[in-house]
Amino acid sequence: MLLLPRAVTSACRRADGGRRYFWGWLNAVFNKVDHDRIRAVGPDRAAAEWLLRCGAKVRFQGFDRWHLDYNALPTGPLGRYKIQAIDATESCIMVRGFEHLDPMDRKWACHVIEACRHGQHVYETAPELIVHCIYGNVREGLEHLEEIKLCRCMYIQDACLERLSSIQNLQQSLFMMELVSCGNVTDKGVVALHRLRNLEYLFLSDLPGIKDRQATVDRLQRALPRLDVSLDLDPS
Repeated sequence: MLLLPRAVTSACRRADGGRRYFWGWLNAVFNKVDHDRIRAVGPDRAAAEWLLRCGAKVRFQGFDRWHLDYNALPTGPLGRYKIQAIDATESCIMVRGFEHLDPMDRKWACHVIEACRHGQHVYETAPELIVHCIYGNVREGLEHLEEIKLCRCMYIQDACLERLSSIQNLQQSLFMMELVSCGNVTDKGVVALHRLRNLEYLFLSDLPGIKDRQATVDRLQRALPRLDVSLDLDPS
């Protein structure tokens, strides 16, 4: 008499596992970086498309409203719209997608430089990149991003914060950040934010992975004396 319920339970478990695998695979696809697309539309537009695919929303410079409809993103000349703020609440962004924020294709750049050395005519297709590469001052990615909110993001982990804080443009531009209910973030990831040297405000809430909040905050504020840290964490 128990065989049928057990069989049904087993089948349901397999179905649940299959659904989780499918959504995990689909989310990974949404986060994949397409360097051809970035070169075609520019880093801000490509990053906005990535974020909206993953369920986040963006605000551009000069706009008061947030954009969350992929098909309603503003159009115009290349580089016209610059991302100023990101709200990734309940989105599926993951570490592989963070390359959209700093999308310099190093392998492609090296290929272009090598082609130049052999006299191939590539200046017409990528003149700005060639100049930057030759002079060792490649500036790609988002240069106007000031605010990021990461709230209830199941794929956000320490590696994401480490990647974020390693991006030179964001080390200069980012001044406000919220990190809320991201269960995979630990003290290590939060401490990595000390590289965002212009960060002025950081809100931390519901982060069970943080085990020594006072030591973590102290390390941040020693590195960033102007940083205002607001906490809503369990005592540790």
